[in-house]
Amino acid sequence: MSTTTLTETAKQPDITYHPDPISYAERTKRILAKNPPQVLPPGFPSKLESELVWERKDFKDGEWIYHLTEADVEEVRSAVEQYKSQNLPLGLLSPETFVLPRFSKELQRQAHILHSGRGFFVLRGMPEYQGALENTISYVGVASHIGPTRGIQDPNGAVLAHITDLRSQAHNTNAIGTPAYTPDKQVFHTDPGDIISLYVLGEAARGGTSRVASSWKVYNHLASTRPDIVNTLSKPWPFDGFGGNPKVYYRPLIHFHDGRLVSQYARRKFTGFKELPRSADIPPITEEMAEALDALHFTAEKFALELHFRRGDVQFINNLSVFHARDGYTDDETHKRHLLRIWSRNEELAWDTPEVLKELWEQLYYSGLKPQDQLFPLDPVVRRMVPIPGVEKSF
Repeated sequence: MSTTTLTETAKQPDITYHPDPISYAERTKRILAKNPPQVLPPGFPSKLESELVWERKDFKDGEWIYHLTEADVEEVRSAVEQYKSQNLPLGLLSPETFVLPRFSKELQRQAHILHSGRGFFVLRGMPEYQGALENTISYVGVASHIGPTRGIQDPNGAVLAHITDLRSQAHNTNAIGTPAYTPDKQVFHTDPGDIISLYVLGEAARGGTSRVASSWKVYNHLASTRPDIVNTLSKPWPFDGFGGNPKVYYRPLIHFHDGRLVSQYARRKFTGFKELPRSADIPPITEEMAEALDALHFTAEKFALELHFRRGDVQFINNLSVFHARDGYTDDETHKRHLLRIWSRNEELAWDTPEVLKELWEQLYYSGLKPQDQLFPLDPVVRRMVPIPGVEKSF
């Protein structure tokens, strides 16, 4: 059946980027009235058992925070000065070129927590610099000890992004199609790749609380209460290429692979966001898919943990097992929320990649871009949202 026929006979459900609990409840009532089979997809477990299964009440306040010692800070400062003195490209920052004799051992411990423990942690107390270059070297150097392989975030070869309100920079050829560059609320989602890290350069005047939730906990809840939703999530979905080539591509939102649950999805790929609405000439999602999107968000919200960012914090998340979200926020003349972001991978500790995600991983991590050619923008810029064919279709 052609795409034209599909879009003529099927209609996109009434669903927006920001979930509505009333619409969700009404849609659930309609779907349950159809008595869908309550059976898990073949190969998916009835329950996941792991430290990666958690909820807010399982933690003591702040136990996920590692506070840098004076010795840690001194090692970072020394490594920054040593790296600067060599005039090397920033893409060569690595554990070998950004040496942290003692602090590296703690970072290795935290990297194991990321991959086989709770799946997230926060570093608190990074040294602060007045210059953007020094802050970038400090963050990228420390992050390289967690995930040495950096992912491309922009078709120009940028491996570092500034997450802040960039609406003033938007124009027709570079429209904002993601809430990352606005003060809007971000709903629960994952980014592409294995690890996401965020370095806090500035806090908002109000709001902006970061939230994380175990996708494994969400899975267990849905598997025990609504196996049909797990079934829906495990089938191919029509992702919007937003003008890329192809215009639409298909893959599940969750995968059970090598004994692990892997989640990869962003709600805006099915609903659009502001200046980048969902493409009208691709197949719509189904009512069941719309309910599943809301189920992921509201279930994650139920079990989520709040991470109250401070200036100098670095948050690391196992992007395959942890959903993240952010409250809306307000800046003022003296307070502006500003984060730096890296997508990375630790080849020694990394989970095996599901076959259907390998093309995306190739784009992210193994595009052939040499380390010395990686770009690290020192000033905020809107990431190109209209994909370049073969480069950014899935980002």
